[in-house]
Amino acid sequence: MRLNNTSRLAGFARQADLPFFLKELCGAEYVYEPRLAPTREIFDAYRKEGRWPDYEREFLELLRERRIEETLDRNLFDVPTVLLCSEAGPEHCHRRLVLEYLDREWGGIRAVHL
Repeated sequence: MRLNNTSRLAGFARQADLPFFLKELCGAEYVYEPRLAPTREIFDAYRKEGRWPDYEREFLELLRERRIEETLDRNLFDVPTVLLCSEAGPEHCHRRLVLEYLDREWGGIRAVHL
């Protein structure tokens, strides 16, 4: 779900390492789902200009365009699911936007922000 999951800044959460750690530490499966990440253009504009309302509007429109509620496997959320992002909290994070969007479309999505 992260836009950049291969950089050094990703640390132990790099795409190449995360599946191993998840399986070894907690028996979990890693599923890479880029449809839940913003485009580079949306992300870069937010980082440069810092306007969360614009980012939120553009990202939610992207989710609608991608029709993730129709194309994403709903069964992925039948078990505890973790969405990764580099933001410290949910206030300015695409994880929250994805989960709120899916809850509006599907219902029954409950988010716990760690």
